[in-house]
Amino acid sequence: MKSDKDKPLAMLQFGNEQVSVHSVDTKYQGFFKMNEYTLQHKLFSGQQSHTFTREVFERGDAVVVMPYDVKQDKVLLIEQFRPGALRGEDSPWLLEFIAGMFDDNESPIDVAIREAKEEADIDLTDNDLVPIMQYLSSPGGMSERIHLYLAHFDSENVNSGDVYGLLEENEDILLHLVKRNCALDLLAQGKITNAATIIGLQWLAMNYQSLSN
Repeated sequence: MKSDKDKPLAMLQFGNEQVSVHSVDTKYQGFFKMNEYTLQHKLFSGQQSHTFTREVFERGDAVVVMPYDVKQDKVLLIEQFRPGALRGEDSPWLLEFIAGMFDDNESPIDVAIREAKEEADIDLTDNDLVPIMQYLSSPGGMSERIHLYLAHFDSENVNSGDVYGLLEENEDILLHLVKRNCALDLLAQGKITNAATIIGLQWLAMNYQSLSN
C-alpha cells in the first residue's frame, strides 16, 4: 500500500481566483511601463499570504518568427544591437530571430507577417506560419508573453549581408542565412544568448525531421 508521501501531488492547482490584487500603481510610464502591484495569494498550506508589493515591467507581448527553408535546411538569423545586453562582457550585438511587439488590434499572425517584411524583406502568408508555443519570458518581474512561430520560406532570394529595419525605430538589422547545423553550432558555442532564439533552435533540433517529410 502506498504511503501519502508516495502519492503524486496535484500540479497547477491554483488559478487567478486565488490571487487578490488590491491596487496597481504606475511608477513609470515611458516607451515601457512599470507598475507596482499590491496583492496577496493563497498558500500551498491553504492559508493566505501577507499583503505584499511587487514591481512588474509591463513591456507588452511580442511575436518571434523562426524562418526555416526546409528544402535548403537553412535558417535565417538576424544581427542587431540590444541595449539590454550592455551590462555583460559580451558584445551587445546579438544573433536573433525576427521579432516584434503588437500594434493596436493586431493578431500574432499579423505581427509575424509585418515584422518579417520590415526586418528581412520576407513576404509571409498565414499558411507559412506554424505556432510553436507561447511562454513567459521572465515572469518573476515582467508580464511579457512570447508567441513563437516557425515560418516556412524560400531562401533563394535572401542574401546574407543585406541590411533592413525601420530608420524611424532606429533599427539596423543584418541578415545571416545559415545551415541549420551551423546555427546549432553557434548555439553550442555560446554565441546565441537570447531566450527566444535558444528555444526556437532547440525546438528545431528536435523537430526538423518531421518538417521535411
